[in-house]
Amino acid sequence: MKIMHFLSNSLALSLISVTLAPLAHAQPYPTKPVRLIAPFGPGGGTDIQGRLLGKKFHESTGQTLIVDNRTGAGGMIGAEIAARAPADGYTVLFTTTSLAINLSLQKKLAFDPLKTLMPLSLISSAPYLLVTHPSVPATSLKEFFAIARQRGVNMNAASNGSGTAPHLGLEILKQLAGINVTQIHYKGGGPAILAVVSGEVDFQLASSLSAMPHVKSGRLRVLGITSTERSPLFPQLPTVASLYPGFSNYNWYGMFVPVNVPKDIAQKLHTEFVKAVKAPDVREFIAREGGTPIGSTPEEFAAYFKQEAQQYEKAIKAGNIPQE
Repeated sequence: MKIMHFLSNSLALSLISVTLAPLAHAQPYPTKPVRLIAPFGPGGGTDIQGRLLGKKFHESTGQTLIVDNRTGAGGMIGAEIAARAPADGYTVLFTTTSLAINLSLQKKLAFDPLKTLMPLSLISSAPYLLVTHPSVPATSLKEFFAIARQRGVNMNAASNGSGTAPHLGLEILKQLAGINVTQIHYKGGGPAILAVVSGEVDFQLASSLSAMPHVKSGRLRVLGITSTERSPLFPQLPTVASLYPGFSNYNWYGMFVPVNVPKDIAQKLHTEFVKAVKAPDVREFIAREGGTPIGSTPEEFAAYFKQEAQQYEKAIKAGNIPQE
């Protein structure tokens, strides 16, 4: 206040206007709803977790996190939309292992995920459950694979889409188990699990998030789990690896933004998503449904993503899995 006495009224007003002008524009992020692109259909793991995280995001920031399901091409249509979105922090991609797989599985990509997307955080990971329609007369893994070998191409499996972890996992399992079942691609885990529930297909490697409600209701039968060891959550389930050593199939869920998003905004998003996934009720939900809540740093996730891309490239080549 002492300085103001030495200034003329006009100069004081000028200083005030200059000082306040930047403040009028520098509003804290976010100032409007944020779009969360889930590149798979409703009812799958990205959709379910995205809506759960969105609730926490709204509670913390006061802004809505709108889940936008953009399906197709094993998650790559949604990923491309996110990669080409304005780098302003109002478009976030919530995707899965499929992003790392498709770097090698798809012949031509319209964009390079490693160059156009910035990893924010690894949110969670989970193995898959081998679930069947009750009409499949198998009550154990051994019975199931015996039936699958007998039926051959007449037995159908649902996948979450071409280039997803269940797709690649089943292709590897077909070689290990000597089965030649027909794999049918759907636009996400939600549509795929409904195809099994309805009897349209016989079985699926399904995320526990989408499968367990139907298992509990008796509309699906669960025979095994794709983790390397028995799950403490499903201790009664044998691992597929107990029949075919070395087999495992996991899915991870992670957040990305366009690569040129300002660092402060990227940090804000990272903080909010990690805070959300560490909330007791969110962690309890993910764990209860068979997943492992994580909440990594951007650097940890970036290193992990590159490692995953390299591992799947080797698996695709070693298994002679054709590009699509």
